[in-house]
Amino acid sequence: MDHKRQIYRNRRVALLKHMRATTGGGLALIPTAPEVARNRDSHFPYRHDSYFYYVSGFPEPEAVVALVAAEDGDRHLLFCREKNPEREVWDGFRYGPDAAREVFGFDAAHPLGEMDSVLADLCCDRPALYTPLGLLPAWDRKVTDLINEVRGRARTGVAPPEHIVDVRQSLDAMRLVKDAHEQALMRRAAGISSAAHRRAMATTRPGWFEYQVEAELAHEFLRSGAQAVAYPSIVAGGPNACVLHYRDNSRQLQDGELLLIDAGCEYQGYASDITRTFPVNGRFSAPQKDVYELVLAAQAACIAAIQPGGEFHDYHRAAERVLAQGFIDLGLCQGTLDEVLESGSYKQFYMHRAGHWLGMDVHDAGLYQTRGESIRLSPGMVLTVEPGAYIRPADNVPEAFWNIGVRIEDDLLVTVSGSENLTQATPRTVAAVEEACRRD
Repeated sequence: MDHKRQIYRNRRVALLKHMRATTGGGLALIPTAPEVARNRDSHFPYRHDSYFYYVSGFPEPEAVVALVAAEDGDRHLLFCREKNPEREVWDGFRYGPDAAREVFGFDAAHPLGEMDSVLADLCCDRPALYTPLGLLPAWDRKVTDLINEVRGRARTGVAPPEHIVDVRQSLDAMRLVKDAHEQALMRRAAGISSAAHRRAMATTRPGWFEYQVEAELAHEFLRSGAQAVAYPSIVAGGPNACVLHYRDNSRQLQDGELLLIDAGCEYQGYASDITRTFPVNGRFSAPQKDVYELVLAAQAACIAAIQPGGEFHDYHRAAERVLAQGFIDLGLCQGTLDEVLESGSYKQFYMHRAGHWLGMDVHDAGLYQTRGESIRLSPGMVLTVEPGAYIRPADNVPEAFWNIGVRIEDDLLVTVSGSENLTQATPRTVAAVEEACRRD
């Protein structure tokens, strides 16, 4: 069995082991995402469900993984579309059950049309059914029908599963720590996105529209082999940089403004997530530089706080302290550091958390705290570090700072000794950013 195929099988084995440990075994059913119509005769580009892909590596729609943990041995099953030469002329290659079983390392693969009858047999007398609950309405109905089918066989001496468990809870813990294969993919995604941000810095000019910069990002993503954006790119000039999830990307960029770009590609199912802020004309003004260097200092404090064994929330607390003190120093907040933190007045200019998990999803699977206690960091976890400052016009804000929005975001892999910045190649200091924006 080749290395990649073994990776996915090992994940299924780990899930089966967890099922045995928690409920004594059972049946796990994990569907992929449905295709979604965009308009009358067109679909959105297909993107698999992350949980399904994590345990299968199978890229096609209309598929379900079934895992059986039983006394007579474990089984790895796949249900997928049959080969169909006529449809392949129109829509492209399909593996079909026979090839899918071999290529993706399943014990057996069945046509999707046989799924209902096979699953009804598999579901009988299992201690638990593990499946995503509330994810897809059509799948919830199918699960309900399956349970009722088994209940209808009660006179034959069989019973439905005693417990219904959301399989995502088990897989979230697995997905939180990235293996070497995942880390390599995320490094590649980060490298592509870093190059895209450098391209944007080098090409942007006053008078461009935000969508023209977005096009430069998309060009770099696609030419380097990324399959899609990890999320809709934010290209926010001037006052738009103070809108956290700005999406229009339609404004014309003006000389003297800052441009905030929050953009990352998805590479072979794994996301990157980078934010950089730079001057449209290539040179920071004095107030822009002051705010930028404050955010940069906050990010440095965050990165220093990311250590194995430390609490996830530690680096957000570090960002709050540095930013709050900086806002006091700039005359944006009044009082001592403790007073500003206690009152929350700094939240006028910094209102979000310092980061999130990153992986197959841009806001990836995994808890941030359990039973009121912060999750502890461990090697293999990947998170974003993204403090910011957003200064909108207000009576209590000096006009020189109006419409300055800055966010600096990198992707950090927790290591045994600290962290590795996967997006380090993206210009970050004032000098490096201005050099990347230099107009020859």
